[in-house]
Amino acid sequence: MFHKVTIIGNLGRDPELRYIDDGTPVCNFSVATNNKWSSKDGTKHEETTWFRITTWRGLAETVNQYLTKGRQVYIEGTLKSDENGNPRTFERGDGTTGASYEVTANTVRFLGGRNDDNGAAEKAPAPTEESIPF
Repeated sequence: MFHKVTIIGNLGRDPELRYIDDGTPVCNFSVATNNKWSSKDGTKHEETTWFRITTWRGLAETVNQYLTKGRQVYIEGTLKSDENGNPRTFERGDGTTGASYEVTANTVRFLGGRNDDNGAAEKAPAPTEESIPF
């Protein structure tokens, strides 16, 4: 059996790179997707879904180097569920229940441009096969 999840969204925070005990790099970041629609009566609605993304090894280091909060990305990966096959649930500070969708990414594509110090958009250098050791 196999499944694949595709997400296009914006980073909610800067990536966080760390190394596990054996020296393997792992990078975590969050991505938000938005869905907007109008109901029959013309009322506008918007729904934001958050995903917690994990990348490993060379992809983790590349993501950490080039991505920042707000950057648009394309993600392909596998959905990680709890032991019952559901998203991880948690209680928010206000007492409501939330759910976290966790994805282990095997593909991350950088979309749009990144901002330089002057706020002008510039294209991030595309990683080459030689720069991604996986």
